[in-house]
Amino acid sequence: MTQSSPAMVKAEGVHKSFGAVQVLKGIDLEVRSGEVFCLIGPSGSGKSTFLRCINHLEKINAGRLYVDGELVGYRQRGDRLHELKDTEVALKRRDIGMVFQRFNLFPHKTAVENVMEAPVQVRGVPRQAAWQRAMQLLERVGLADKAGNYPSQLSGGQQQRVAIARALAMDPKLMLFDEPTSALDPELVGDVLDVMRDLARSGMTMVVVTHEMGFAREVGDSLVFMDGGVVVEAGDPREVLTDPKEERTKAFLSKVL
Repeated sequence: MTQSSPAMVKAEGVHKSFGAVQVLKGIDLEVRSGEVFCLIGPSGSGKSTFLRCINHLEKINAGRLYVDGELVGYRQRGDRLHELKDTEVALKRRDIGMVFQRFNLFPHKTAVENVMEAPVQVRGVPRQAAWQRAMQLLERVGLADKAGNYPSQLSGGQQQRVAIARALAMDPKLMLFDEPTSALDPELVGDVLDVMRDLARSGMTMVVVTHEMGFAREVGDSLVFMDGGVVVEAGDPREVLTDPKEERTKAFLSKVL
């Protein structure tokens, strides 16, 4: 990742409200292609909402949000924005992988079937080719031997690694992670973070909402501290975590480090 690489995600004055509650109050940030971009902050600061806006699971109320140079959820004609149809949004969402806190695997499908499902149903990939690709991805996340297991037969960490493989099966250009380790027992966190490190080394553009400060420090290229729906501080993860400039950042880090 170089400074000259193009922006994969660009937010300009992004606002989002739920009823009278303003959750995002003018977010400006840029995620370069090939970058691991970490978002930290207290619960309720707007991190997860922003992540959901990137792939249009939530619609923004004001501002502009671009993925790979294209507006998210809208088309611009002249100086007016026109909302895209749900089918058009879904087409664009295929290029963005998302991994949630909860694994959301299909309980009645095996690990390999979970990974195959979207390529077969959404992209029309032949089942045999989808199976081969799914097995490669399960191998990549260290779970080829669990391909025939159902989610109920897997630990939380194994289910999350299947969920990562499932997201990768659509060959996304961008991966979003919403606190992917927060629902896991502590001893299972490391395996999931190892998979994410491997992804980062391969050059995948990643936006990661996380409480894992060690991961942010070690793997992150950029870090943003959010609170109250605004970006409080941004910079190199090692600098922000070691020597934060803002009092609010210092107060937060004093509790979590």
